[in-house]
Amino acid sequence: MSPNLLVPLVLLGILLVTVSWVYQDAANHAASGEPVVFWSGTLRLETPSAWAALCLVLWVFFFPLYLRA
Repeated sequence: MSPNLLVPLVLLGILLVTVSWVYQDAANHAASGEPVVFWSGTLRLETPSAWAALCLVLWVFFFPLYLRA
């Protein structure tokens, strides 16, 4: 397999694994009554679906933000 094809596939795999982990971790926190919450102005993140969707779209910003929240 060509490295030109392998690198994007590995990066996509890392993205999907980390987004899946964010969803599972946020769901576990929400189930225990301690959701992972972030708000800034009118933006409020507190559901596992919101965290996972935003990590999928803008991973470079929202994944570190999730780890910090």
